[in-house]
Amino acid sequence: MNITEKLISSHLVHGDMTPGSEIAIKIDQTLTQDSTGTMAYLQFEAMGIDKVKTLRSVAYVDHNMLQSGSENADDHKYIQTVAAKHGIWFSRPGNGICHQVQLERFSIPGQTLLGSDSHTPTCGAAGMLAIGAGGLDVAVAMGGGAYYLTMPKVCHVVLTGELHPMVAAKDVILEVLRRLSVKGGVGKVMEYGGPGVATLSVPMRATIANMGAELGATTTVFPSDERTREFFSARGRAGQWKPLAADEDASYDEEIIVDLSALHPMAAQPHSPDNVVSVSEIAGIKVDQVCIGSCTNSSFCDLMRVAGILKGRHVSPNVSLTISPGSRQVLKALALNGALATLVTAGARVLECACGPCIGMGQAPATNAVSLRTFNRNFYGRSGTPSASVYLVSPETAAVSAVTGVLTDPETYGIDPIYDVPEHFDIDDGMLIQPPVNSDVVEVVRGPNIKPFPKAAPPAETLSGKCLIKLGDNITTDHIMPSNAKLLPFRSNVPYLAEFCLAPCDEGFAKRAQENGGGFIVAGDNYGQGSSREHAALAPLYLGVKAVLARSFARIHRANLMNNGILPLEFTSNADYKAISQDDEIVIENAPEQIAAAAEGKPVTVLIGGKPVEMKLDITPRQRDILLAGGLLNYTREHKED
Repeated sequence: MNITEKLISSHLVHGDMTPGSEIAIKIDQTLTQDSTGTMAYLQFEAMGIDKVKTLRSVAYVDHNMLQSGSENADDHKYIQTVAAKHGIWFSRPGNGICHQVQLERFSIPGQTLLGSDSHTPTCGAAGMLAIGAGGLDVAVAMGGGAYYLTMPKVCHVVLTGELHPMVAAKDVILEVLRRLSVKGGVGKVMEYGGPGVATLSVPMRATIANMGAELGATTTVFPSDERTREFFSARGRAGQWKPLAADEDASYDEEIIVDLSALHPMAAQPHSPDNVVSVSEIAGIKVDQVCIGSCTNSSFCDLMRVAGILKGRHVSPNVSLTISPGSRQVLKALALNGALATLVTAGARVLECACGPCIGMGQAPATNAVSLRTFNRNFYGRSGTPSASVYLVSPETAAVSAVTGVLTDPETYGIDPIYDVPEHFDIDDGMLIQPPVNSDVVEVVRGPNIKPFPKAAPPAETLSGKCLIKLGDNITTDHIMPSNAKLLPFRSNVPYLAEFCLAPCDEGFAKRAQENGGGFIVAGDNYGQGSSREHAALAPLYLGVKAVLARSFARIHRANLMNNGILPLEFTSNADYKAISQDDEIVIENAPEQIAAAAEGKPVTVLIGGKPVEMKLDITPRQRDILLAGGLLNYTREHKED
């Protein structure tokens, strides 16, 4: 077996490992973060389960850090107390980004991890099966329920050769994105192998695994080998390491070969992670802002490379450089070895250990600015400044360009900073709070901003309404439910958030939906790509959206729609998609009966402007029951004793 098959087979509780069939796996660990966590814990509480049943569940605070009002602090207090009540570890604000801390402190080769964040696959760098999902799926897993997914194909990414100086792991995943696109990993696990893997440290692998989410992949996995053992040993966890490798005669569904020695620095141009060219092709663009950090590139190794480039130099006077260490452990190591002083002396603005600018929480660029970022997404408007041009680059490219003031190929810069990795990091878990033994005395604190989440209901006999909006391809969850410094404090207040649903596409959408008593959304390919945020389904649910008609869906968002009782219908004819217009009347007659039949492979007949159109509702019998129950929460309550 390959690594993916070994991980799945050791956790399989339902189904068989035939690509395209539904399987269910046991989940060992879960993680949430504060942007998605409040909703996940409200849903967990609604299930009426006293204690989590996983080996370990961790609640992180790393997204909504800007406390310009009481809302974020109130949510943090709710998460801390609800975690203590139900047996969940709590990572305090300032302890670091969930994926970086989870990799450093809790990753275990061979285990499964489900996280309410699309970049959960980062821990695949340590030989885990780590999958991003919606908050409700994570809540079910915390309660001991299995995680259901479609058995993915396995794409073997064979690495050969070795990276040249100043070429980084970021350039590897950008090259894969250039080849495959943001849809190229849908329905697949990207499993890395070949002789080149041994040349990559775990932090380098983490960068690649992290941005596998941008391929639309289910997850990314690496072997657990000697490099993995070194990583665990340096962090005082040698006893938790175990080897994991593909069998010599393992087979794969697909294979691509990447020669590391042939790669050069790459950049993803606005406004998509797959709009990739070599830096040398576009070098010379004037740069206004450089942001280094995020769960993609904020490791000790990344920032030591940056410090080495900046040592003895100064940031260009026309550039604002920010650096966000990925964890308190990273920040402390930089402080102890003097690298932090180097960064400050060079003119960097050191931010707290959090997601920060990556999710639009501060550091919005100036009007029409060019911002180089070591992040994972450069979707339109995600930075907080719609007119800005955001390029995704490696830490090396970012640091060199911060000094020169223009986009610069780091291979032309003439240096290759060398640094020492501590044999043993100074471990301080003082900001990780274990759940108390006696949770009966814990009182869950709910701030006034926490509002009841919208509840789905079983489908009516007839679903009818207008086409509220017609959208194109690659609509992201940032389009559907914007995430920025102004809206993030209201992640626990769906009624308020719903007013901004699809505002980047049409500011009048929410009002139109309310005036029409709900209706339907129509979209093109890859609808819902990007973040796992469940709010992109909850806000449409609150507005009365009954179904989304699209040419295709991103994996997590499709699941989130069904979990909240919204039908994800797919066009079988592009002509039918083209023919539909905003305000067309849409009717689905005998909806429960048609949903039941869809589980047997039958099409759903949708009347669009009175014309019958056959659409696909690709569901399993279990998903049929979820939709007929009015969503996963209702279904879970009904099957609580199963």
